[in-house]
Amino acid sequence: MFPLGTVLFPGMPLTLHVFEPRYRALMADCIAAADRGEPPAFGVVLIERGTEVGGGDQRFTVGTVARLTEIAQLPDGRYVTMGVGTRRLAVQAWLPDDPYPRAEVEDLDDVHFDPALDQPLLERAEAAVRRCLALKAELGEPAAPATVELAGEPEAAAWQLAAIAPLGELDKLALLGTPSCTDLLDRLAGLADEEAGVLAFRLGSN
Repeated sequence: MFPLGTVLFPGMPLTLHVFEPRYRALMADCIAAADRGEPPAFGVVLIERGTEVGGGDQRFTVGTVARLTEIAQLPDGRYVTMGVGTRRLAVQAWLPDDPYPRAEVEDLDDVHFDPALDQPLLERAEAAVRRCLALKAELGEPAAPATVELAGEPEAAAWQLAAIAPLGELDKLALLGTPSCTDLLDRLAGLADEEAGVLAFRLGSN
């Protein structure tokens, strides 16, 4: 397991600069797994309290499996990795952090797009998120471009919208844990509408 200060969604990229000894050990085990023909992967969960460095953090229990696509070791022993979120997970029990964070987990069901129910929600969520991104740009604040191209597959597009929406990590965690695509898109649209209202107010106050 690799606790982080950000939420990873299925289908979204993950780049890591690994320097702590415990996570160097994790990367070494990922490389060994790849050498055995197994997928080099680990779970990513959001840190509830604490920091990414040093240990002693408290963690939320819903996360995402990250599958590594590239692992490069630097001369000083650090690693630079690239990966992608795959499926969602739920932590059933945390194990001792030796030699790195570990847990017993189970997979959460995939969300499935129902065209009849979810297409209008996808369009609403997309419009709300794009409005947020446009307002962020007007405020001069970093965000994904409002014109970003979405994935062609609707489930992937839903997760992509959740990832690029300018929301707090706790809101994103709530989205990650939604039980259905309908719930995901409905919640996302509502959160993005609220955020757009806040951004529009700030823009009008400048």
